[in-house]
Amino acid sequence: MTTPQLASFKVPIIDNEQMRSYALGSLERTGLEAALKQMEQELPFEVPCIVNGKQVKTGNLAKQVIPSDHAKYLSIYHEADEATVASAIDGALAAKPEWEAMPWNDRAAIFLRAAELVSGKYRYKLMAATMLGQGKNAWQAEIDAAAELSDFFRFGVKYVEELYAQQPPKNTQGSWNRVEYRALEGFVLAVSPFNFTAIGGNLPATPALVGNVVVWKPSPAATYSNYIIYQILAEAGVPPGVIQFVPGPPAEVVAQAIGHPCFAALHFTGSTFVFKKLWKDIAANLDNYKGYPRIVGETGGKNFHVVHKSAEIRNAVLQTIRGGFEYQGQKCSALSRLYVSSSVWTGGFKDQLLTEIAKIQVGAVQDFSHFMGPVIGRPAYDKIIGYIEKAKAAGGEILIGGTGDDSKGFFVQPTIILTKDPQSITMTEEIFGPVITVYVYDDADFDKTLELIDNTSVYALTGAIFATDRKALINATNKLRNAAGNVYYNEKCTGAVVGQQPFGGARASGTNDKAGSISIFYRFVSARSVKENFVGLEDFQYPSNLI
Repeated sequence: MTTPQLASFKVPIIDNEQMRSYALGSLERTGLEAALKQMEQELPFEVPCIVNGKQVKTGNLAKQVIPSDHAKYLSIYHEADEATVASAIDGALAAKPEWEAMPWNDRAAIFLRAAELVSGKYRYKLMAATMLGQGKNAWQAEIDAAAELSDFFRFGVKYVEELYAQQPPKNTQGSWNRVEYRALEGFVLAVSPFNFTAIGGNLPATPALVGNVVVWKPSPAATYSNYIIYQILAEAGVPPGVIQFVPGPPAEVVAQAIGHPCFAALHFTGSTFVFKKLWKDIAANLDNYKGYPRIVGETGGKNFHVVHKSAEIRNAVLQTIRGGFEYQGQKCSALSRLYVSSSVWTGGFKDQLLTEIAKIQVGAVQDFSHFMGPVIGRPAYDKIIGYIEKAKAAGGEILIGGTGDDSKGFFVQPTIILTKDPQSITMTEEIFGPVITVYVYDDADFDKTLELIDNTSVYALTGAIFATDRKALINATNKLRNAAGNVYYNEKCTGAVVGQQPFGGARASGTNDKAGSISIFYRFVSARSVKENFVGLEDFQYPSNLI
């Protein structure tokens, strides 16, 4: 593919997708309700593997359960077998030369069109799949499947334009220095999670934007929404083979990919246990690879709110509820440990917290009055209920919630546990559900509590500090510098927005490569410096050699 480059193009002005309210009687609510109704009438949907742009139906079938009605299935998907994965890798490598050689403005145009398809033509369909398949209410689906996914595509184009523009500032007389940002040599493996449709799209899109080819293994519990994303990318113009869609058994698909000599990078979001295992497996294969694979991953969190005695109580209460119970606490960034000063706790925080939580309605997402929906499946439900029982056995006091109902769907009530042991199991271990454990500290022990927060968890993803005293904010910021990759002042610890709060944490929470920023794109390119000389040498000797 050759084409003249006759101008230096600038991408359109990029802004965040404007979110819609889905208020009663609004056009968007009518559109979304119609999409939900149609999807419920047509399910279950058959989902094939897609290799080189063609459907592959292996006959090895698995089912994506609807978590709010577990007798029903949203999709029945074909699991990739060994031959399918091998074909996907070979096809991706074959597609790579033409894809990475495509002019940047054409690659950019494809993803800008994909953003328009997400936010327009397929908005309600993608949201409906996210609601039914992953248990999100309308607002959570809107900020995820519609807004954030569009933002990832649009801001990704903006950031790559900025990346390519970074060039050496100096040139010696008679020469010209340049840097090109090459795609990695080989293919990228993207392993995406169930809890964010947008992450499902971003994990393959980020490396593809800079010319890489990707083998994408979606989460079983997000198969259908992720399949729609694949179809959107294909309609936008991503060529066959550039992104290979291979749902299937995670361990087998991933092991085959990272065992390949041309494996170049892992882009992962999921559990800490799995990420650590993959890191070890990649290290064990190091002698088989052409280069050193890049490893980019975001895993879990044991995220905190700390409420200082100067905090504005009403705001801290409401932010706590949203931080812990939006999407049933199944965000990597969700609040799970809460530290409250004793004067605030007894001065209205406790009473307001319990009063407001009692208003939360839990149930199927098709009923827009439900603030909370189901947790993602049987293993999650059993794990969450199990942690609540362990907390009770260890002396924790259930202030509200603590129960679940799995008769039709996997529903867990929003739960507050009061503990006197800051090292108790639900203060230290990740639960990934609607459970907040509270530790009340003496006002005079704020500094000690900050040390406790920093040392309690192996994770360091998000945290929030509530205080009107600026000295307290500064003190907490400094003492908790390494305790969170995203920290919020008087704001809940969830809700990072692309282009506004680059997202990621360190310690056991991941590699902190900051999705939603320019930083992550550096991880999927290999820079090459080019120096062109315009004036030839007349002699090999230096002036200092002359006598």
